[in-house]
Amino acid sequence: MTKPILLRALLFFFGVVFALTAEAQQAKQPEYELGQGDSIRIVIFQNPDLTVETRVTENGTVSYPLVGSIRVGGMTIPEAERTIAKALSDGGFIQKPQVNIVLLQNRGNQVSVLGAVNRPGRFPLETANTRVSEMIAIGGGITPMGADIIIITGLRNGKAFRREIDVPGMFLDDKPDTDMVVAGGDVIYVYRMPLFYIYGEVQKPGSARIERAMTVRQALAQSGGPTVRGTERRLRLYRRVGTNVEMSTPNLNDLVQPDDVLYVNQSLF
Repeated sequence: MTKPILLRALLFFFGVVFALTAEAQQAKQPEYELGQGDSIRIVIFQNPDLTVETRVTENGTVSYPLVGSIRVGGMTIPEAERTIAKALSDGGFIQKPQVNIVLLQNRGNQVSVLGAVNRPGRFPLETANTRVSEMIAIGGGITPMGADIIIITGLRNGKAFRREIDVPGMFLDDKPDTDMVVAGGDVIYVYRMPLFYIYGEVQKPGSARIERAMTVRQALAQSGGPTVRGTERRLRLYRRVGTNVEMSTPNLNDLVQPDDVLYVNQSLF
């Protein structure tokens, strides 16, 4: 076999493999399911008088000429097409009807993105395999005061679920599996970044966000450090434990916890 023929054969082989792989990947992706509020157009081949634009009701049904109310909520578009075709055929109205459904407006499958994002609101799922990170991006991304941990709630298999997701950990710790696929009705809530408070003899008293694995030493540094009259040796930590607030003398390498209050005392000398 000459080199040109061998090269063409290899290119053809890899092209077939690529096409089959792409087809298999596409087959794995879940299809969009019709939901409450979706607007659809129903078209019957060679029956233009039966073309209807309608909306899926709260009960998951649509009203269609000749057959009346038909349940399509929760079905994929091909399933809904087969359901309407069967109703027309079983009723003796059209033999072997070819039904085509076009999704005009996606209102049924929406996800709420709330909290510390730049553009909170309800957003439709354009595809069936949309993930948490994509929904956060649609919401404008997390604000500078947003937390690393987000909370997602919703229903799966008819049961309520709640999950906390470490957004930076998806990428920093190489955990793509935590970037879960969202579903219609999910709520993504981005809480504010936890804060610590510092006052006394420091350059910049007030509140500041707690960075990942922040130590007391780093909290002091972020606050500009002690003034000329202050000393880190007489540092005090006030931490809420249950309903009580406990005072302690922290080690500079201790981790800061949410709502900790640090007080920098004056030096005795």
